[in-house]
Amino acid sequence: MTTCLRPTSVRPASPLAKRLLPLHVAAFLQGIGLWVPVEKLFMTEIGFDAASIGLMAAAYAAVVPILEVPSGILADRWSRRGVLVVAAVALAASALLGGLSHDVPTYILSALVLGVYFAMYSGTMDSVVYDTVLEETGNSAAYEREIGRNRLVNSIALVASALAGGALAGFAGTRVTYLLTVPLVALSVVALLRFREPRLHRAAEAGSLRAHIALTARALAGRRRLLPTITLSVLTALLLQVLLEFGPLWLVALAAPAVVYGPYWAGLVSSLGLGGVLAGRLDLDRPRTAVVVAALLTAAGCVLAIARSVVLVTAAQILLALLVVAAGIHASRLLHDAVPSTVRSGVASGVSTLSWIAFLPIALVFGLVSQHDGVHTMGWPITALAAVAGGLLVGAALTRPARGADED
Repeated sequence: MTTCLRPTSVRPASPLAKRLLPLHVAAFLQGIGLWVPVEKLFMTEIGFDAASIGLMAAAYAAVVPILEVPSGILADRWSRRGVLVVAAVALAASALLGGLSHDVPTYILSALVLGVYFAMYSGTMDSVVYDTVLEETGNSAAYEREIGRNRLVNSIALVASALAGGALAGFAGTRVTYLLTVPLVALSVVALLRFREPRLHRAAEAGSLRAHIALTARALAGRRRLLPTITLSVLTALLLQVLLEFGPLWLVALAAPAVVYGPYWAGLVSSLGLGGVLAGRLDLDRPRTAVVVAALLTAAGCVLAIARSVVLVTAAQILLALLVVAAGIHASRLLHDAVPSTVRSGVASGVSTLSWIAFLPIALVFGLVSQHDGVHTMGWPITALAAVAGGLLVGAALTRPARGADED
C-alpha cells in the first residue's frame, strides 16, 4: 500500500516581516558585545581605579542626554536609517578605541563615543519600526509585537555574547574581545543599508529648523494629555536603568557566591527581550490586565525591600524588568500614536533625555543611601516608582486611547 505524503504548507512571511528583517538583523549584530562581561577586568588592567571608573561613568552619562534630542531631530529631518547607520559606526568605533586603549584617557574617549551610539539609537529605532508598521498595515496594532521581536533578537545577542565573551577572554585575553566585536557590528551597517526606510516623516514639506524644534518642544511640553504617557515612559526607563546599574548590589549584600552572578545577569539581560515578547501578547489597553500588571510591579518592588533570599531577589528583579519593558513598549506605542511622524524621533529622544536626567540624581541618592542604610532600603523608593508607573498604566487603560490615532 502506498502512502501519499502531503507537502507541509509553510506560511509565507508577511510583507511587514520581510521589510523589518534587516532591522532585526542589525539589532542582533549590534547586541553582540563580546567585551561587556570583561569590561571592568580590562579597565583595571590598563590602570583604572574606583575614582577613574566613576569619572568614566559620569562622562558617559553626560553625553547621552546632550545628544538625544538633536539626534532625534536629525532623524526626523534627514533619514532615520542614516542616523541608525551613524549609530552603528559609533558603536564599532567605540569598541575599536576601547580595544586599542592602553591608558585611562583613551578608554574614556571610547566611552564617550559609546554614548554617541546610545543617543543616536534610542528613539530612532522605535520610531522607524512604528512608521514601518503604520505604512505597511495602516495602523499601529502590530507595533508592540514587532518592536518586541526587535528587542528579543537584541537580547539573545546580549546573552550569547556575554557567555562567549567571558570564555574568549579566558584563552585569548580581554583586549581581543573588543577587537573581534568591531567587524560584527560593522556588518550591521550592511543590514541597515538593505532596509527600505518608511517615508511618512517626509510626507510633508520640511519647514525651517527653528519651526521644527518648536513643534517638537510643543509636542513634548505643550500637550497636557501626553503628560501621563511621557511620565510613564520616563518611569519605566528609569526603573530599568536602576535595575541594570544597581541590581547586582542585592547579591553583594546577601553575600551570594561568585558562581551565582553569571546566571543572575543572564536572566536579567534576557528579560529585556522576553519583556518585548510579553508586550506583544499583553493587551494593556484592557483595564483588568493593566491592574494585574500594576499589582505585580508593586509586589516585585516590595520583595526587593524585604526579602533576604538570593532566589527571591533574583526572581523579583527579573519579573520587575519583564513588566517594566512591556509597560515601556506600551507607553512608547501610546506616545507614537499621539504625535505626528514629522517629529516622532525627536519626541521619543526627548523622553529618553528626561529619563537620563532623572537617573543622575537618583543614582547619587541610591549610592549614598545604600552605603549608609543598606541596599534593601532602596527597595521602598523602587516600590513607590513601580506603584506610580502601575497607576499610570491603569489610568491609560481606563481612557482606552484609540489605536492608530496618528496625526500624519
